[in-house]
Amino acid sequence: MKYLLFAGNIAFHRYLLVHSGDGSEDGDGDIADMMCCASCGTADVDNIIKLKEYNLLDGSAACQKDHTSQQERDCESRSRATEIHDDILFRQPESSHLGECPICLLPLSLDTKHAMMQSCCSKLICIGCCCASIRYEVVKMIKNKKRPCPFCRQPEPKSAAEIELYKMKRRKANDPVAIQEAGKRCYHDGDYERAFEYFSKAVDIEAEAGDAEAEAHYCLSFMYRDGKGIGRDAQKRVYHLEEAAIGGHTKARHDLGVHEVYQGRIERAARHFIVAANLGHDASLKALRELRAAGEVGHEDFVTAFRAHQAAVNATKSRQRAEALAIGAVQIVGKSRSNRANGK
Repeated sequence: MKYLLFAGNIAFHRYLLVHSGDGSEDGDGDIADMMCCASCGTADVDNIIKLKEYNLLDGSAACQKDHTSQQERDCESRSRATEIHDDILFRQPESSHLGECPICLLPLSLDTKHAMMQSCCSKLICIGCCCASIRYEVVKMIKNKKRPCPFCRQPEPKSAAEIELYKMKRRKANDPVAIQEAGKRCYHDGDYERAFEYFSKAVDIEAEAGDAEAEAHYCLSFMYRDGKGIGRDAQKRVYHLEEAAIGGHTKARHDLGVHEVYQGRIERAARHFIVAANLGHDASLKALRELRAAGEVGHEDFVTAFRAHQAAVNATKSRQRAEALAIGAVQIVGKSRSNRANGK
């Protein structure tokens, strides 16, 4: 059946070529002028048709002999490039894009409410270390002095103006994290063009350093998805999702899995969900559970991913963090953020 469809397409294109233009068989019309070899572009042989979708040659035996081997090599190169790309894309990252707390060196939770971004150094500190720092300062009875940053020991800002000053210094130092955070603020404020500039700059800085700023790539992906400030582009959206996923971004990895489900490529979707679940992503584990119920994922694969998910979640836990959660440190840290942003 597939052969008949191909043959029908070729016969139809022949008909168009012969009956185009002034009706002569010389092919003097616009379509006949486009007769050329798919490889070399030669147009001095009869009935050579360029079928872009299938990349087939319908011309003289000499032209086919000259270019068939080249086409085969090109196909092999494309196939090999696809294999290399998939090897990189589906490689299991050692950790999520958030990495570790720079103080306790334990993996950060995927729930960003359990950490606090420091404006002075752009470091993400877990709530356990934040609370431990506060306790230490209270025990030392330091009064009438600014509490230092738990990491870089810079004085803690007390007003929105001081916070913005710190952030500006980090942006001038080409800190990609500070730049991408500025992009997020612009995006939420509706300044999409500046947001796009900040995200693109963060990506470029990391690319020059040989790294990948996963969060900035992810932000660019949903800008291309929504088309705010820039035109919608599904191909670029997938590209940035893949770059973010390679960098360990679990949400980007999950979005790629959902994209593959919509494309009908369930096996690839399951591979994405497994990689994200292994890093502790709850939504990806839920998606794997649904695929398992539908018979698309084997029981052994699901159990392996479930155990890896639990191990990743447990790795983010510690006694210090548990104590911070017990005293409501998430609310305390959130209130502290709000007060400083409002200059209180």
